[in-house]
Amino acid sequence: MDNAAKEAGRARIQPNQAIAEFARVLWHLRAILVLLLVLFLILSVAMYYIGGAVDAATRTQSSLGQTFYFCAVTALTIGYGDVVPTTTFGRIVAVSLGLLGVLITGVITASAVYAIQVAAHRAGLLPGNADDR
Repeated sequence: MDNAAKEAGRARIQPNQAIAEFARVLWHLRAILVLLLVLFLILSVAMYYIGGAVDAATRTQSSLGQTFYFCAVTALTIGYGDVVPTTTFGRIVAVSLGLLGVLITGVITASAVYAIQVAAHRAGLLPGNADDR
């Protein structure tokens, strides 16, 4: 085995470099992430005032905290069903929150993958130069 193959076998991605690159990518995407967060807050407030969110057990209007909880659970695509929208607008907002959650998850996941790829380039595990990007 030649020295280059031995070095490639010993090369490791440095976690601190991957985390630093991930933070750098998120920093560059901060405007998009803030926009998505603001959109989440607007949809959550709309759900509270117009969406008709009710507690499924008591059938009473949910509190602001319960509504934000419902919106977060919906955006995370968990959907426990303990708070549900009762109006058509509320259901549209719930679907929009689910799509928004998938979008946010995709952006964060893509950022993490990119950060690991850059760290792998820097460690010499992938061909090419990460600094060319």
